[in-house]
Amino acid sequence: MPKRGYHHGNLRQALVDAALQLIEAKGPTGFTLSEAAKTAGVTPAAVYRHFEGREDLIAECARQGYDIFADLMDFAYGKEDTALAAFEATGRAYLAFARRYPGHYIAMFESGVSVNRTPELAAVASRARGVLEKAASDLSQHIPEGKRPPASMFSAHIWALSHGVVELFARNSGSQSPFPPEDLLESAIGVYLRGLGLIAPDG
Repeated sequence: MPKRGYHHGNLRQALVDAALQLIEAKGPTGFTLSEAAKTAGVTPAAVYRHFEGREDLIAECARQGYDIFADLMDFAYGKEDTALAAFEATGRAYLAFARRYPGHYIAMFESGVSVNRTPELAAVASRARGVLEKAASDLSQHIPEGKRPPASMFSAHIWALSHGVVELFARNSGSQSPFPPEDLLESAIGVYLRGLGLIAPDG
């Protein structure tokens, strides 16, 4: 029987919270809607009042994750005084998000659910990308126009670097590094920015 106290939007969020636990423990395809309902303390039939299926539930987990992610990126970008510091801060925010919100991270990037599944998911994913593109655009103004990469390419490179460090060394994949993930990411971004002439070469 459903637990007492679920009313209005509480049940929907309880199911999302349950799914996030299961995603973190079993992966995005390792649980059923019945398990999500059981974890939330409701009947399986109750799930279908809010979600058509497991992918819809995972998509909502991803949407909420992107919302948190965009806020963290925006905060990291806004608290720094220089374009370089702001750009580097957004890379670190990516790593911090993956560690702090593993269930959301998996739903966003490892579930196979498209960011275009719903307009709401697409909009918030675009907002998150937009913060990194803004940081890249600000920083790229220091590059002569003829040598300046598009901000979307610039930011995509850093997103890929951040994602690679997270996947290989910060998400218990079994890969070992003699360096902390934060140091790996910082040095990789440094190499990239030196290649663009945005920071001075070592030595």
